[in-house]
Amino acid sequence: MIDPLVHARGLHKVFGELIAVDGIDFEVRPGEAFGFLGPNGAGKSSTMKMIGAVSPRTGGSLSVLGRDPDELGQEIRARLGVIPQEDNLDLELTVYENLLIYGRYFGMSRKVINERIDELLVFAQLDERRNSRVEPLSGGMKRRLTIARGLINTPELLLLDEPTTGLDPQARHLLWDRLYRLKQEGVTLIITTHYMDEAEQLCDRLVIMDKGQIVAEGSPRELIEQHSRREVLELRFPVGTQQEYATKLKGMAARTEVLPDRVLLYTDDADRTADEIHGAGITAESTVSRRSTLEDVFLRLTGRTLVD
Repeated sequence: MIDPLVHARGLHKVFGELIAVDGIDFEVRPGEAFGFLGPNGAGKSSTMKMIGAVSPRTGGSLSVLGRDPDELGQEIRARLGVIPQEDNLDLELTVYENLLIYGRYFGMSRKVINERIDELLVFAQLDERRNSRVEPLSGGMKRRLTIARGLINTPELLLLDEPTTGLDPQARHLLWDRLYRLKQEGVTLIITTHYMDEAEQLCDRLVIMDKGQIVAEGSPRELIEQHSRREVLELRFPVGTQQEYATKLKGMAARTEVLPDRVLLYTDDADRTADEIHGAGITAESTVSRRSTLEDVFLRLTGRTLVD
């Protein structure tokens, strides 16, 4: 058995009277993409900061790259790549200069840094922008530069906090491709994200956190199989009649969920369920059938109430 790169048992983080992380267990294996999902305040960022050896734990055990981050944080940070949620590039410098200065923080020689910069600019598709100032670059370019910067020290473990927030669909998909390539090269990724499709695309395994605790763990497919059904039938009825129709639909699906604008039926065969509804003389204003997604699991486990 290969030892996990990150191993946590009973991990706690407390700020005054606030319990941010409440005794969680998890491990991250070499070469995998591991995700933390959860609403605001779930404890994701607090957990990432403890893994990144920048925030001491309150209790429990935590090992990162075989070391205790509270005792050997500097050694761990030297082997990590960290991609913060907000780009913190030096806007007045060029793309090249941002990478050069960051490489110097790790004590790398200029020769090694320049070789690494050449590789990373090609990887991030920024080689033609090498001497461009950062400020006028697009959001997608800045995000790719931030990731390239986080890779300058050839990290064994890459921490990504909301890596594609604010990007347009084209930039998001390009970034997914870059991250997938890193995983193929053996880099271990730990990702926090609010995008369920991103988690399904990138993560081999993930945990869903809520109120400081882990409420589910597994691969995206395993979580869907355990907490949802294969398909979802979305039915829209006149405003104010959803509950009335939900009563009529009772027993036609494994689970029924009433929303303000529609009724969701979770089933293993949406077409057969739709035929049964039609046979019962129930007509919806619109009907949409789709496969069940990680978002269905996420909302079932953490609720639909907005968390500030």
